[in-house]
Amino acid sequence: MPDFRSFRASAVVLRHSDWGEADRLLTLYTREHGMVRALAKGARKVTSRKAGHLQPFTHITIQLAKGRDLLIVTQVETVNAFLPLHDDLVKTSYAAYVVELLLRFSYEDEGANPSLFRLLVETLGRIEKEPDSWLSIRYYEMRLLDAVGFRPRLFECANCGREIKPEDQFFSFTAGGVICPRCGERLKNPRRISLEALKYLRHFQRSGYREASRAHPSPEVQKEAETLMQGYFTYLLERELNTPGFIKKIKP
Repeated sequence: MPDFRSFRASAVVLRHSDWGEADRLLTLYTREHGMVRALAKGARKVTSRKAGHLQPFTHITIQLAKGRDLLIVTQVETVNAFLPLHDDLVKTSYAAYVVELLLRFSYEDEGANPSLFRLLVETLGRIEKEPDSWLSIRYYEMRLLDAVGFRPRLFECANCGREIKPEDQFFSFTAGGVICPRCGERLKNPRRISLEALKYLRHFQRSGYREASRAHPSPEVQKEAETLMQGYFTYLLERELNTPGFIKKIKP
């Protein structure tokens, strides 16, 4: 908990849950203090003026006061409600995936990470506006991995350090990157990665979003890259994520 009696923050509501008879417990990701929990007293009452500002995915400016065990919401204003994220089930699911990843790789009291906060807000905006979220999600995954210290090695063999040549390679979740064919032959259960999928993942890793958005991979390459990233996250977290399975069920 921040060492201030009261402070103002820019935040995104990640999730909320009922607390007591009329209150709401919030998990927020703030630009100034990273992830925090706060109690919105009376937020579940019909007459509450705070409730509409505290929905998941909402970008807010919030005033928080230090309580006995939790921060207390004293004032809140909406910066961007990202309303289309609530009106389209597919967009809602992608936003939920973004939030789930952030929750799995973040914890309270780890401190501010303004670049990760900016990435979160920008990604929600891209999902809101773009007709297809595949690219914005892959870009978010890559940048998140950078921010939390799990940047995959894509330009040299993660085992021997040799430069990766323009040919199909292997990918090792354990080694955290691409494995050259010579080293890959000795892997017990090698996971192959095509030259095309590797090219796009490299592009997302080293480019800004404007440059990354020029990529137009085929549906086959999209599926390969998505499957690889999901496998890597499952390995890092030692469990499967909840939202990808739901997205597959509802996506046309």
